[in-house]
Amino acid sequence: MIRKLALALVGTAALALSSSLQAQSYPNKPIRILVGFAAGGNTDIVSRTLAARMQEILGQPVIVENKPGAGGVVATETIAKSAPDGYTLLMSSLGPHTISPSLLKSIGFDPIADIAPISNVANNALLLMVNPALPVKSVPELVAYARANPGKLNFGSSGVSGTTHLSGEVFNSMTGTKLVHVAFRGGPPAIGALLANDVQLMFANLSAALPQIKSGKLRGIAVTSAQRVPQAPDLPTIAESGLPGYDVGPWNGLVAPGKTPPEIVAKLSETVQAIAKEPAFRQKMFDIGSNPIGDASERFPRHHPQRPHALGQDHQGRGHQGRVSFQQ
Repeated sequence: MIRKLALALVGTAALALSSSLQAQSYPNKPIRILVGFAAGGNTDIVSRTLAARMQEILGQPVIVENKPGAGGVVATETIAKSAPDGYTLLMSSLGPHTISPSLLKSIGFDPIADIAPISNVANNALLLMVNPALPVKSVPELVAYARANPGKLNFGSSGVSGTTHLSGEVFNSMTGTKLVHVAFRGGPPAIGALLANDVQLMFANLSAALPQIKSGKLRGIAVTSAQRVPQAPDLPTIAESGLPGYDVGPWNGLVAPGKTPPEIVAKLSETVQAIAKEPAFRQKMFDIGSNPIGDASERFPRHHPQRPHALGQDHQGRGHQGRVSFQQ
């Protein structure tokens, strides 16, 4: 009995030593950051901007690999099953990390047990915009028009279960409107449909929406965040426009496989926190409509997967309960 206990203690000590040595030499080969969406979107831009600085600081190549599919779920399933050695990471986001686990009956990962949070990198807002042919210039006007024309207004999204989709479902639930969802394969085709008036409105990322609004091709109505955004200070929030409590805030956070050694997680977290304070990085995030965060790993929204139930209930038609907020 004593011999077995001694062997167990030796094994545990050896494992701890191995993990410590691995962390001390980390990184000694290229790192991959998976992105669950196509190139060119906000998550991709955030990832590539961060990866460029991580590479300089860590002294190893940091490669961004786009792995789109199922609104980011495919990439999240991949990271959950990857080796927990710090060499395969994921730029996670609200949709696959939070919304999908609450809505999908079967999903190939546990968003808490299989994911190790590193740092919340950036938060952002969506912008509600309409085709100018739609005779509305405010949220109250949109609500009145939609109620008078139930089922006749289509809103486009970049995919099912993403924030551009669920923002509209929450809007429907809180206003009693019947906006019809039309999903596209990404943001650009959805915006193209809005420009063509195939859909009449959309909740879109700021970086994609603002150029269209500034050119006069589309009309901005409001933003989905709790506060106005500095990139479009004249646009009100949906909450202040008559829907108090409406607050849908997408985020991007760097994560690793669930059993990644804490020393490696800490090193990566410290690196991201340092980058998030750099003026050049902050300006780049501002330019794409994001707010750089750089939280420590313990402040990363680990409980996010337990918070979208109100949003999921909205989507499933069981009614809105309370404040819908997904930001720390």
